[in-house]
Amino acid sequence: MPLSVSQLSIYGERLTSLVVLYLPRLLAALVLLVIGWWLIGWASRLVSAATSRLDVSLSSFLSSMFSIALKVLLLISAAGMAGFGTTSFVAILGAAGLAVGLALQGTLANFAGGVLILIFKPFTVGDVIESQGKSGTVQAIQIFNTLLLTPQGDTVILPNGATSNGVIVNKAHPQRALVEIQLELDAATDLDALRRQALPMLGKDAQVLPDPAPEVMLLSLKPGATMTVAFRAYTAPGQEDATRNRLMEKLQQLFAQPAKKS
Repeated sequence: MPLSVSQLSIYGERLTSLVVLYLPRLLAALVLLVIGWWLIGWASRLVSAATSRLDVSLSSFLSSMFSIALKVLLLISAAGMAGFGTTSFVAILGAAGLAVGLALQGTLANFAGGVLILIFKPFTVGDVIESQGKSGTVQAIQIFNTLLLTPQGDTVILPNGATSNGVIVNKAHPQRALVEIQLELDAATDLDALRRQALPMLGKDAQVLPDPAPEVMLLSLKPGATMTVAFRAYTAPGQEDATRNRLMEKLQQLFAQPAKKS
């Protein structure tokens, strides 16, 4: 059935009222999107420049997260300005963010730990550290993990969350590491004679530092039985295992000398 002139007039008036009501809102939302998008790009470049001294991966990640978060807020603001209901959308977005956060809480903890390590610098690339029962040279500090190279040539991957919250022993700052060898000897052993033989031998090793000087110390004594003697020397960080192995061989040769002479 064709529409009458009066009905067309009513629809025309309604359409006109809708255009008058929503067109300014749409134009304002469009202007907000254009200006806001440009401002977000400018702010993202500032964040990228401000974080340029951090790790390259971390700097890129931070600037990307900053840009995405602002763009989402901009789109929600523009939709609300245009007259669209955003309450349900915000609720859904919040629930999704909560679910993702719970699912990735371990990863987020590692990311936060990586940021703390890069900001406060308890260690840097090249330092020799001990953490979570592992020791080695720091090869890289990534967003979620820290890579260690052990003296045995293994690559150890430490999660940044546990590393930043745990005990970290940085062996690079003192520029020396203790090498201690404990031996059980006969209680009748002459310690002065032992020092005269062992200390020059320890000091001649190429990796042993002259300061502090090597030491031979009595740790415990069982009268008439045995005593525990510690042979101590200092070396450069990362050289502990190799130095300990060489010194143990030299001590074995030292104690084997009387047997060879007999």
